[in-house]
Amino acid sequence: MAGSTHRRAVITGGAGFVGSTLARRMHADGWHVVVVDNLCTGSAYNIADLVQQERFEFVQANVSEGLDISGSVDAVLHFASPASPPEYLALPIETMKVGSIGTFNALELARANGATFLMASTSEIYGDPEVHPQIESYWGNVNTIGPRSVYDEAKRFSEAATMAWHRTHGVDTRIIRIFNTYGPGMQVADGRVVPNFICQALRGEALTIYGDGSQTRSFCFVEDLVSGILAVLEHGDAQPYNLGNPVEFTIGQFAELVTELVGGQAVVYQPLPEDDPKRRQPNIDRAKRELGWQPEVDVAAGLVPTIAYFRERLGL
Repeated sequence: MAGSTHRRAVITGGAGFVGSTLARRMHADGWHVVVVDNLCTGSAYNIADLVQQERFEFVQANVSEGLDISGSVDAVLHFASPASPPEYLALPIETMKVGSIGTFNALELARANGATFLMASTSEIYGDPEVHPQIESYWGNVNTIGPRSVYDEAKRFSEAATMAWHRTHGVDTRIIRIFNTYGPGMQVADGRVVPNFICQALRGEALTIYGDGSQTRSFCFVEDLVSGILAVLEHGDAQPYNLGNPVEFTIGQFAELVTELVGGQAVVYQPLPEDDPKRRQPNIDRAKRELGWQPEVDVAAGLVPTIAYFRERLGL
């Protein structure tokens, strides 16, 4: 790095779905990118096109056990964590560790380098919301001892830690709350509604709807999300930003959209999981007003490359 003019970013969890898309965009934008991932839920497949590139490093390590990065660092973006319900329910302790110890380690790396720190939080910090759409000033309605709490509370703790380092040590921090995001790079067995519906439809199986299908979600294409992340990194402040698409779908409506694009399939209904939020829609006025950011890709348009990606992954 001697004499390099490239800014250097460390992305924890950078082999995951969002992290790898972010790594690819930052690398294309001229950053020197260091991805740290233990591949617990991330995939080497997601960064296979980057590993032979200049200005890219991959460090296979568990951020909860330490973060030993030599050389200067200009930005630390903390995305390490299981993110889908099947993942964090199978790895509850690991999820809590990466949201606490892992966050501490990432914050300390930023502090030691005078780097900007960005915390990838989640809409799940709002729990099953009583305020709709969700705005950043809403504190949430979260069951602290339910099965989903290992993820919800880990992210809420991460936000508190980020603000503590900001207030106590003067670290230049950012917090983003990511709402439902989809696109190429998701795992086939992710367990969330987009890969579930698409893969079931591609296999000719019935689409599984949990509950009666009246619960809502708002789906943001991953490239739009990454644009929002970078806008927050470059121009945001220390207060949280909602990032997502405010167009709201019921799960039943979304199932109809997938079947229109892939082919007609039957639907089967299963019980709604415990503490599953009934409504999820971001208020993104703050990001629009302060950063000039809003999603540009229509959900149906974003599903076209997403379906093609899953078709290739399934070998169909």
